[in-house]
Amino acid sequence: MMKYVTFLFVLMMFSCVTQNNTEVSLFMRSDSLYVEEISDKSGDLFMTIGHHGPAVENEWLALRIYFDFKAAIDVYSKVNPGLELLEAKWYPTPEQQNNGWGADYYKAGTTVGLGGIRLWDGEKVVPLDPVTNRTARVQKGKNSSFMEMLSEGVPYKDGTVDVLVRVSVYSGKREAKVEASVIGNDQVQFVTGINYWEGQEVIRGENYIATWGLHPEDVAAETMELGAAIIYNPDDYMQAIDDSTQHLLVSKPAKSLETWITAASAKDQDINTMEKLIASLGSMFSTHY
Repeated sequence: MMKYVTFLFVLMMFSCVTQNNTEVSLFMRSDSLYVEEISDKSGDLFMTIGHHGPAVENEWLALRIYFDFKAAIDVYSKVNPGLELLEAKWYPTPEQQNNGWGADYYKAGTTVGLGGIRLWDGEKVVPLDPVTNRTARVQKGKNSSFMEMLSEGVPYKDGTVDVLVRVSVYSGKREAKVEASVIGNDQVQFVTGINYWEGQEVIRGENYIATWGLHPEDVAAETMELGAAIIYNPDDYMQAIDDSTQHLLVSKPAKSLETWITAASAKDQDINTMEKLIASLGSMFSTHY
């Protein structure tokens, strides 16, 4: 009997660990058929692709990358843990929101959003645009999922580069990983960061930048204070810029770069204030760096 009970306990623990609380979403609005990859030479499918780009989620939040010149990372904030992306398609009805669903409270605008990637040519920020081709891809794994965007033929200094940005979410982790890399042998200076709006609180630590407050978003049924943060290794960067809309980090020359991003809202069950958000960042940094 004891062996049987032990077996059941191990089985239950294994099931909890292996349960995949992540999802991906990528489709064209014209047919709504889910696919793993969409490519376009113009580099701009913002108005024709579902939720304006590939999307990925875990139980805490959803993220998308805009399929256009911005290549920003945007946030879908949740009130209750769970998967909502496939049913809500990023835009739940007012009735769903009033019944505890999340919504698109975050506004990225023309900034990098939360952890988006651009380049630095030594004098200015360079968008991942124009391109000779842009490809979005999503993939669901055993306990994680990722979305990625490959921008090919981006003009950079005296040539062109191909830049791949991947965003991965994990079951049970509140933070998502953002990886940027250059295809080939070139090194570049990456630019990443976090945007902010008037009236928001911004706190910058040694290895993080965090924001809290209202975004001027107008597609949700209500407004809600949001928290967001980017966690990074300060050894990877050589310059910081505040352009009055976003805090940007300019990397040292590199072939790849990694940061972690997280977000929460005032209705979050656990992290619902700036103080609680800041308190969570230390353990996230120590886990990944």
